[in-house]
Amino acid sequence: MVRVSCGPGGPVPPESPALSRYGRELHHHCNAVGVSTALHGTAGKGAAGEEDTVLDYGLRFSDPAKYSRALRRAHELVISGVPRPEIPNDLADLWRRSMALGISPDQHSPRHLHEASDVLELRREHRLQQVMPALNDLLADDSSSGRHLLVLTDARGEILWRVGSPDVLRRADRLEFSEGADWSEAGIGTNAISEALLTGRPVQLFSAEHLVRTHHEWACTAAPITDPLTGKLLGVLDVSGPLDTLSADTLRMVRCAVRVAETLLGPPDGGTSLGASSPVRASRVPVQRPSVGVESLELLGDKPAAVFADGSRVSLTLRRAEILALLDSRAQGWSAEELAYELYGDAGTSQAIRTEMFRIRSMLGGAVESNPYRLAAGLAGRSDSGRVLRLLREGRVAEALDVYTAPLLIRSGVLAVQLLRDPLDLAVGASVRSSRDAGLMVRWLSTDMGSGDVEAVETLGRLVGRGDARYLSFLASCGD
Repeated sequence: MVRVSCGPGGPVPPESPALSRYGRELHHHCNAVGVSTALHGTAGKGAAGEEDTVLDYGLRFSDPAKYSRALRRAHELVISGVPRPEIPNDLADLWRRSMALGISPDQHSPRHLHEASDVLELRREHRLQQVMPALNDLLADDSSSGRHLLVLTDARGEILWRVGSPDVLRRADRLEFSEGADWSEAGIGTNAISEALLTGRPVQLFSAEHLVRTHHEWACTAAPITDPLTGKLLGVLDVSGPLDTLSADTLRMVRCAVRVAETLLGPPDGGTSLGASSPVRASRVPVQRPSVGVESLELLGDKPAAVFADGSRVSLTLRRAEILALLDSRAQGWSAEELAYELYGDAGTSQAIRTEMFRIRSMLGGAVESNPYRLAAGLAGRSDSGRVLRLLREGRVAEALDVYTAPLLIRSGVLAVQLLRDPLDLAVGASVRSSRDAGLMVRWLSTDMGSGDVEAVETLGRLVGRGDARYLSFLASCGD
């Protein structure tokens, strides 16, 4: 099992053999989100005393069959009670816990909680229903050549949606990896979905890192989706496929898609993310405009500013704009220590944040409150980027395009800002494509943000015809 965390990384290739339909699209948006992994393989003695070589994590991508064979040998030894360095202790503990729950490595069928016909009703009532079209647009590939499966579960691990090519669906059916099946730890043992449910973090499991042997032909990447209104777990997004479909980009894509989903699930009015059932927060934040009359924040593009009620503007330094963008993204606020880490990394200090906050409050007065730092209620959600999200959530895609004139703080290289910028870009693109409106598609493709949206070009071609001049011009500009 590989514990994966995101951080700054080098550029990723715009094409990869796995998940190719959306690889190019997310390449632009997720380029700055790297993946760091701790390799499990270490040198040691094998069962017969022979010297082992280091198990190279990179073989997952360059020679997945070889890597899988090594893991399968280790799997059999660990199951029989012989520790192996390829299988870390925490993963072996999960296997033992699954077996204590009655799951056998030879088990084939997961527990089924509902019939497929009942799942249709569960979908209609589930909160993730509203983001499934966007997730489908970003990650799914149900074409005849598609090789991966998109799966969305509820908070228990029951599969509610799955999308893939006929061939991949048939392969999944053989494992009963289907709607109504329980893919939690108790349902089928250690797998990526069960791990995401247990840890609350993105997880990748490759081949024999799964407990059940029939899963050893699969590579799976899963990440939890939480409700931004309540903080509660809503479900798990999973991308699975044959071993050679896993790429270095897979986790970045899944992680970005989760951020898009959580962005679209947020409150349409920019209100508190704690929901109406949180009287404590409501009493601490008076519902009024900032006393200095700050009307809105301009965070899109490269000239951030605060706009006052009289129409005047005051320019913001990039650092202060980054702080305000983070405050705008979280209604419950940030501590000085949290902001210091997000903006400066391990070298950050709370004193540096307090100094910047003093300067911001000197400029904007009551627009920013403290303990924790947060935007005052009258300003929360009133940035131009916040307005784009609000319009998207209300289904007013054309108006959102009017406002979305440039990416969020385009000059910022701070990862926390990039993780706000990328989902905003993806949410706009997904909403435009889902609208099936040719006029909106043309407008989106004419912007810098949408100019490389290959999927939008294909959607436009289906809407207006392959001979239409608009489609041909955008097709040419995408280099296809």
